Amino acid sequence: MLLPLYQVDAFADRPFAGNPAAVCPLTKWLPEATMQAIAAENNLAETAFFVPKGENEHEYEIRWFTPAVEVELCGHATLASAHVLYRHLNFQPDEIVFHSKSGPLRVSKTDNGMLTLDFPARPPKPLPQHPSGLIDGLGATPLALLAGPDLVCVFATEAEVRALRPNQGRLAEVEFRGIIATAPGTDGIDFVSRFFGPRVGVPEDPVTGSAHTTLVPYWAGRLNKTSLRARQVSARGGELWCELRGERVLMSGHSVTYLKGEIELGQM
Repeated sequence: MLLPLYQVDAFADRPFAGNPAAVCPLTKWLPEATMQAIAAENNLAETAFFVPKGENEHEYEIRWFTPAVEVELCGHATLASAHVLYRHLNFQPDEIVFHSKSGPLRVSKTDNGMLTLDFPARPPKPLPQHPSGLIDGLGATPLALLAGPDLVCVFATEAEVRALRPNQGRLAEVEFRGIIATAPGTDGIDFVSRFFGPRVGVPEDPVTGSAHTTLVPYWAGRLNKTSLRARQVSARGGELWCELRGERVLMSGHSVTYLKGEIELGQM
């Protein structure tokens, strides 16, 4: 069996930047163990699989796998999947609807060549106590903690976020999917962040769309504005143009194809 495979740098306007995601379009679902094995073999933060949803040519079902587990929401691999549909699979409508474990996710074209994700907002709530292992894991003490699907650690400056050198073993003890470090940005950037996910097999994710479903509501409230420009300050780095629109978060970015190929699974 041969399966198409694409690798896309999402939230980037050039290769070797942003967040690389593998995308595997399917005509029908593979066994879950096979998809997990493919994701482990790819060894990227996420591998996305999608299949057509019935006869509706605008809609697909989508699932995402890290090298270790399936996750319920992933931004950059959804952006990469939409890029593959538009760039390589001759998808024509202005909007794609992906059906996921987090509900319907819409991706639309923008006039400036970017794609926009429409995701559910997941506002965080204050967390009064430091979870065990957090301070040792980060090697720094945040000003504030907030709990959403991920643990948000708020710092005073961008420099502090950039300087973090986490102990991944200790961070893996913190009982959240991921650890987000964030601070106000500079030079026209409203806020910066980094994302660490050792519990799900991702020591540091280069650009994390799902994290911004929590970060955007927080920073929109703190800065009293709904349109925000964000930068994830990982080694590769990436930028997102974000908007809080009620209970939804819009995130726009560029994507570029790095490779096209095939997976050979033998007789299945």
